[in-house]
Amino acid sequence: MTRPPTQGSTIELSGWGLYPRGRCHLVSPESVGELERALDRRGTIARGLGRSYGDPAINSDGQVLGMERLDRYLGFDETAGILRCEGGVSLARIIADLAPRGWFPMITPGTKYVTVGGCIANDVHGKGHHAQGSFATSVLAIRVLCADGTTVTASREENSDLFWASFGGMGLLGIVVEATLKLRAIETTFYRQKAIVLNDLNEMLDAFDENDSVFPYSVAYIDPIATGDRLGRGVLTVGDHARLGDLPAGLAKHPLRVSGGQLVTVPFELPSLTLNPITARIVNATIKTVLAQAGSIAHYEKFFYPLDAVGHWNRGYGPRGFTQYQFVIPLVDGRRVMRQILQAIVSSGSLPFLNILKRMGKASGGHLSFPFEGYTFAIDFPIRSDTARLTSRLDAMVEEAGGRIYLGKDAFLDAETFRVMYPRLDEWLAIKRRYDLNDVFVSDQARRVGLVPSRPGA
Repeated sequence: MTRPPTQGSTIELSGWGLYPRGRCHLVSPESVGELERALDRRGTIARGLGRSYGDPAINSDGQVLGMERLDRYLGFDETAGILRCEGGVSLARIIADLAPRGWFPMITPGTKYVTVGGCIANDVHGKGHHAQGSFATSVLAIRVLCADGTTVTASREENSDLFWASFGGMGLLGIVVEATLKLRAIETTFYRQKAIVLNDLNEMLDAFDENDSVFPYSVAYIDPIATGDRLGRGVLTVGDHARLGDLPAGLAKHPLRVSGGQLVTVPFELPSLTLNPITARIVNATIKTVLAQAGSIAHYEKFFYPLDAVGHWNRGYGPRGFTQYQFVIPLVDGRRVMRQILQAIVSSGSLPFLNILKRMGKASGGHLSFPFEGYTFAIDFPIRSDTARLTSRLDAMVEEAGGRIYLGKDAFLDAETFRVMYPRLDEWLAIKRRYDLNDVFVSDQARRVGLVPSRPGA
């Protein structure tokens, strides 16, 4: 991908879901000083590698600040595993450079093609949340470029309000220009794993209960087409870090091996007609078979990032794009609610494709962080004329259960529902007024869910 010029260009942007889209003036500064000079105080938002799914990194008819060139390392303590870097550094680069030296990101989502600043803005989580928490647990300090042009250092001890509100704050308090992270010491870049085939939802949730105290990583695929007594059937994969002694002789020769990049790329947006009940069944049957037959040792690429092997896999959903709908609901009455929501999905005729079920641990992030203790489910819906109606129906069910929707994936949530789902919103808004009184940092999503005022006449 050709980098946009520093001086900027007006282009159409979208999130990873390719929906919605907006024309924005994209500027990609080379340095923090250049970033400060480029900041448009009429309204702007930072953008990393574009892996948030909906519209949190779109500012239609306004400025977007690309952070991909602010990707320098600023210091590394190899004894303690503490990395200081600019906000545009990606997890992919950290892994490529530091995994061979025995260090790996402490918390990682399902793709490595995300920036540190984006991980903070979304307070990303992974398949280890029940044991390790969200990205906030790995961050020691940040430096934030604020609306008035000053750069503020924030940590648990210093400017702690800004520190915590930035996790899940969707980049709306300022731009993370620097972060200090604690990395994880590793002996190998491989993982021990076990696949457990389950026949229905009760078996699936029982398996989570039995394994989450044993394994630090767990994630399940659920067949979104299965109905009736088979509802919730799928494959639970659990795992842990492989130590050197766990590896067979062939792998033990290169225990800290890193990947060589993507294997294949989807070159263009596929026609919408390729998304039909037949392809949905084929895709889901293939996923289930591959997961059920997985080996006992997996490289980090297959364990954490299986979709990263396919470049631009989002193009497979066609020109209309897709939304990844992700919610979390409390454990209390969670089985009944999860069954109810799954029944609503499978009866909707919405052609669901990729999906993930996890069990989350206690909340560890900021005011607007998504995770809390409960069940979280994410599922892809190709955009159709009835998608907004379906997600609204699901929103109501999640809200009634005391759950919430993940802003990092969202493209449809309304302001009223968002306010109910995030009870610390008013606390966050008070911090927003403290650091960005005039709403310099804005996005299409922020206007839609009420984090900033909507445009007049909108």
